[in-house]
Amino acid sequence: MFEALSKMEGPFLLWVQETLRGGAADSVVSFYTKLGNAGMLWIALCILCLVFPKTRRAGIAGALALLMSLLLTNGIIKHLAARTRPWLVVEGLIPLVAEHDPNSFPSGHTSAAFAAACAWQHTLPERWMRVTVWIMAVCMGLSRLYVGVHFPTDVLCGTLVGILCGQLGWCLLRICENRLGWKKQKHGR
Repeated sequence: MFEALSKMEGPFLLWVQETLRGGAADSVVSFYTKLGNAGMLWIALCILCLVFPKTRRAGIAGALALLMSLLLTNGIIKHLAARTRPWLVVEGLIPLVAEHDPNSFPSGHTSAAFAAACAWQHTLPERWMRVTVWIMAVCMGLSRLYVGVHFPTDVLCGTLVGILCGQLGWCLLRICENRLGWKKQKHGR
């Protein structure tokens, strides 16, 4: 199945490489995508949220969502699917960043980004914060295509897994609040 998908998706990645890449954008997108390595950008934002009472629930929900995303995406699905990275099967494709994990499906960077964004959709107190994290998540997914380390279906499935994990993280937070008697912050959503 992945072989047939790769033949359909490969030309798109080559088009991105030939048409969109070049100049300062390469450095900016490569830098941004590297911020997602090991979920570090999202972990740092969770820690920042934990510092402030108004966003503490978001920090907890985000951390729970990221943990589930890591376990599901990198711990289970990638190993079961074992889809080869695009530059290894698409002739002429050159990745802009080094990616040492040979498994491509689904995108762990994208899953983590959408897991955090979805959990934060329910818990961040300000609309501008919620809009910003969704934009950041979309940019992370698109960056993985731009740098040539994922196929479009890797990013799409990473998005879906991330949203699922974000919902589960938020639900787990609510269960803990209700069953364990955790107090909700007055300012949180």
